[in-house]
Formats: sequence, structure tokens, C-alpha cells
Amino acid sequence: MNNKQQAGRKRLHTISALALLTALIIVLGLTPLGLIPLGFIYVTILCVPVILGTLYLGLKPGLFLGFAFGAVSFYTALTRPSTLVAPLISASLPLTTVMIFLPRLCVPAVAWLIYQLTLNSRFKKAAPATAAVCGSLTNTVLYLGLMLLFYVLCGIDTAGVLALIAGTAAIAGLSEAAVAAILVTPILAAVRKIKRKT
Repeated sequence: MNNKQQAGRKRLHTISALALLTALIIVLGLTPLGLIPLGFIYVTILCVPVILGTLYLGLKPGLFLGFAFGAVSFYTALTRPSTLVAPLISASLPLTTVMIFLPRLCVPAVAWLIYQLTLNSRFKKAAPATAAVCGSLTNTVLYLGLMLLFYVLCGIDTAGVLALIAGTAAIAGLSEAAVAAILVTPILAAVRKIKRKT
């Protein structure tokens, strides 16, 4: 097989995997499988296919998956807004859009950076789990941080939601990070093993 054929096969593989992961994000995002409502916010596992795709396919495909994550979250916010998101949508749709998309696009960037740094250290065996935790926490911290900032900028009373935001960060954020680490590590290893065999 010449270099051109190898490049074609690699490109086809990347596109196929990207399509599969994008479909998974859509299914998880638009069904109860991926968004767990807590009443005031949703606990999501949509970070998992984004991080998995980033570590397996690279940063550029990862950014595409992050955008897909944002698009699904944006649709959910418009059609089924949580208690925390609804006031911000009413106050400023542009700020809501930034709050939803920016953290999702930062997930693959942070996961990829941490993965590369950890691979070049003595903790390289923990690289997938470390990247998954950092990527997931990036989503939580940025999302809730921007939410609080935009509440203030829009003049929305934050007194009643500070406890909810703090509780979400502590409970949902840590839970999502743990789930991401638990799922990404074995799935990534299994996918790479299958790829080597084929």
C-alpha cells in the first residue's frame, strides 16, 4: 500500500469515527441517556465522546466534537431550559450562547494539552484519565463561572442561585469528572487495540 492509499484510509477512518461520535453526542444530548436533570441544572456525560474523540483522533476533530456538544446543549437550553439557564436566556441570548459554546470548545483543547503533557512525564499511564478529568472539570468550571459572571453583567439577582451553582460545581462537576475518567480510559484502550488489529 502506497502513501496515498494509506492517507486515504486514514482520512476515511477519521471521518467515520467523527461521524459516529457526533451521532453519539446527538443521541446522548437529545435523549435522557446523556442529560440527567437535577431540577436546576443538567448533569451531562456529553464530555465523554468529546474527550474520547480528541484523544483518539486529534485536536481538530476534537474541536468539531466540542462544537457539536455546544450545539446540542444550545438546542436543549432553548427547548428545555433549566432553572438556572432560563433567566439568562431571557436577559441575553448572545451571552447565553457564549456561556454554552465556549466551555464546550475548551474541553478538547484542555484535554489534548493535558494529555500531551502527561504523556511526556512519568505518569504517562494515567494520561487518558488525567486528560478526561481536566477536560470535564474545564466544562463545569467555565460553564458555571460564566453563568455567574453573566448573571452579574445582566443584573440578575445571584443571591438565590449561589448555593445552587456551588452545589452543582461540587456534586455534578466531580461526578462528571469521575465518570469521564472511568469511561474514557478503557474505551480508548479498546478502540486502539481494535485499530491495531485491523
